[in-house]
Amino acid sequence: MRNSKIEAVRGDMPNGFNPAHTDHLAPSAREHIQRRVNLLGPGYRLFYNEPVGVVRAKGAYLYDKDGKEYLDAYNNVVSVGHCHPRVVAAITEQMNTLCSHTRYMQDGILDYAEQLRATTDGGMADDGQMMFTCSGSEANDLAIRIARHHTGNTGVIVTSEAYHGNSATVAAFSPSLGVNAKLDPYVRRVPSPDSYRIPREGLGRYMADQVAAQIRDIQRHGGGVAAFIADCLFSSDGLFCDPVDVFGPIAEVVRKAGGLFIADEVQSGFGRSGTHFWGHQRHGVAPDIITMGKPMGNGYPVAGLMVRPDVVASFGRDMRYFNTFGGNSVAIAAAQATLDVIQQEHLMANARHVGGLIMAGLADLALRYERIGDVRGTGMYFAVELVTDRGTKTPDMKSALKVVNHLRDKHVLISATGPDASILKIRPPLIWTVREAGRLLDALESAFAEL
Repeated sequence: MRNSKIEAVRGDMPNGFNPAHTDHLAPSAREHIQRRVNLLGPGYRLFYNEPVGVVRAKGAYLYDKDGKEYLDAYNNVVSVGHCHPRVVAAITEQMNTLCSHTRYMQDGILDYAEQLRATTDGGMADDGQMMFTCSGSEANDLAIRIARHHTGNTGVIVTSEAYHGNSATVAAFSPSLGVNAKLDPYVRRVPSPDSYRIPREGLGRYMADQVAAQIRDIQRHGGGVAAFIADCLFSSDGLFCDPVDVFGPIAEVVRKAGGLFIADEVQSGFGRSGTHFWGHQRHGVAPDIITMGKPMGNGYPVAGLMVRPDVVASFGRDMRYFNTFGGNSVAIAAAQATLDVIQQEHLMANARHVGGLIMAGLADLALRYERIGDVRGTGMYFAVELVTDRGTKTPDMKSALKVVNHLRDKHVLISATGPDASILKIRPPLIWTVREAGRLLDALESAFAEL
């Protein structure tokens, strides 16, 4: 398995800090880290060989206690920029007015659901129904509950390095959490749509055949498939955004077997791709359930799902649903302001323009540095896959982590992803300008020149 190399270091995460190695840090940092370990325990992780401390943020930048500026090229939660004044004002005003749950009649939640539904295609645009949660994990958890209730089946199919959240249910079909995170017995994995190693022509049919084989395996063991769920840009698998004929054949196979197609838009939605509001729209396929989170409230915890009425009808009748904080007044105010900013400030167009400049810059780097095996991306989301040899396409985790930490030293923050942590993951806020794009590319140039 390609991920065998990384398991030995995943105690720290692919680009994480090892709290056992602090000798190179200043005394104040060592003291903070020790306090953190004592108070928060071993489950929490820090980024980078030298962790970054932050005290405030604005737009595309984070700042430490000494006022040093860091360019944020990773945090897609604040997709319209840190502390966007319209979002901050909406949250503040609503908190000063009312914060209550969804069991009282309020117009805001209906207005938002209606505006969000208009961003979808097909049947969802006409009659998709919203259910609100606090996180993407909760949204995916709820989606699987609905799928299992609707189909009467339990099987779930995911890609090999998928991440869908950290509740007990969704962690059980999030293989990227590592070999020590146990998968549900009814979960099956299919290969990632690795367009770098698998011919692009016919990739959708290849993926559909892999899904069909796993459905047969589930059925052979006496079960049935409830759903195939995928991040619509395959983020944790390594960001495989092209070709865009992958989901159609998969959805056909899954539905023929009685299952549902769930589009996980937690990372890929809300204009991230630049060309479409939702990642699944790039593939021209209509999901049965769309899950969403992260950038939905630009930092405020709001998430949810949109579902076909016929899919949720029996669940609503038999199970009901309530979430104390999901869809509360302040959450909806944050989500509404964020959606308004994306649409009214034309951030998808900005993502296409600035993102196009970044892609061109990355392609130029790839022409000059042999370590770069492949460059992928769309809108404001990029992957740079590093290899030790372009002929064998052998993943180069060591170089990737060196680049991540080199950029950190240049005050540019990115991450690493993929089964071998050999892929640079670059995911800026949608508000980036040519200035930020240039700074990122300069820092990458410096890092590869040093390699």
